[in-house]
Amino acid sequence: MRSFTLVMAVIAFLVATVAAAAAPGTNAERMARGLPPKAPRKLYRKDPTPASPARRSTPSGSPSSCSTGPVQCCNTLTTANDPLASVILGLLGIILGPDVAVGLTCSPISVIGVGGGSW
Repeated sequence: MRSFTLVMAVIAFLVATVAAAAAPGTNAERMARGLPPKAPRKLYRKDPTPASPARRSTPSGSPSSCSTGPVQCCNTLTTANDPLASVILGLLGIILGPDVAVGLTCSPISVIGVGGGSW
């Protein structure tokens, strides 16, 4: 019985040694030993999970609208501290900061895109 235990221990030792030596390791280690690299592991599912739309916390309201007034094409663009622009702004009673852009000699642009002073 004692010899049987000894033989089994030696076999277990040899199996463990061979298994450790044959461990795949990295592809660099495999190629250094002359073996081909292992195939890449797939860390994702074969069928992608479907994307679900985000749920709204509140229902959407009516769409907002913004109007900046009529679109105009100006021949001159200057700042509010320009002498001519400051006179016109003063006559109209409009107070603006000195670096605000002011358009002079402007003509409206229609929906089609042809301005009042078209060329």
